[in-house]
Amino acid sequence: MPTRRLASITLYPVKSAAGVDLDASRIEARGLVGDRRWMVVDPEGKCLTGREHPRLVLVRARIGDGGLRLEAPGHPPVTVVRDEAGPDRGEPHPVTMWNGDCRGVDAGDGAADWFSALLETPVRLVEMTDDCLRPADPDVARPGDLVSFADCFPVLLIGRASLDELNARLEEPTSMRRFRPNLVVEGAPPFAEDHWWRLRIGEVEFEGAENCERCTFPTIDPDTGTKDARREPMRTLATFRRRPEGGVFLGQNLIPRTFGAVRVGDEVEILS
Repeated sequence: MPTRRLASITLYPVKSAAGVDLDASRIEARGLVGDRRWMVVDPEGKCLTGREHPRLVLVRARIGDGGLRLEAPGHPPVTVVRDEAGPDRGEPHPVTMWNGDCRGVDAGDGAADWFSALLETPVRLVEMTDDCLRPADPDVARPGDLVSFADCFPVLLIGRASLDELNARLEEPTSMRRFRPNLVVEGAPPFAEDHWWRLRIGEVEFEGAENCERCTFPTIDPDTGTKDARREPMRTLATFRRRPEGGVFLGQNLIPRTFGAVRVGDEVEILS
């Protein structure tokens, strides 16, 4: 059997924005350091995602010494400076996600104006600070497990062969970017990750939380920010990955049980 290896690592600094490919990353309780620590909200603090605003996938966000740099086609780049003054800047205030409330620090008017112009509606950008302890999905996770502004769990893993199996059934192959994993593994059979409940990658041991139920997000083209009129690739995925109890699944949600570094090329060891 081929050795299972970590094929790619992807960080998503802003929820629903484009990913950044990395050679290595440190894993902490919330997942990859810096992953989904920023989020766009409406004026009342409600979470907004690419499901409602597909153009969010066109945003390229990078974390640097100067702050968070944002770029998107047709819009001048802007840098969010963490210590920049602005309305509510420095004061955490409530933000609402579907599984409860948490807190975010407003990123100021510059970021708000930039995202509002992109999405053509008034919005704000907020940052999750270290003292915001948002719990992971309580139906599955242990007390004390944390998550960033990701949907429910700290890390998403998908096997490359699983995407290959889907592409073999599609008229036009699709990209892994549509499914937005943090970690991609090569050298395993299609959908083997469904059954990985304890695994080690590099310095980190993970627990498999639950298989990832997919929403409509993969129908959004990451290059154009538009939804596929045929609902692909979800329409095809549903023909062979829909379960009797409901839901269409691809990938495994993970919770770190130890912290440390993972690197592209690391062996993926299945413990149970």
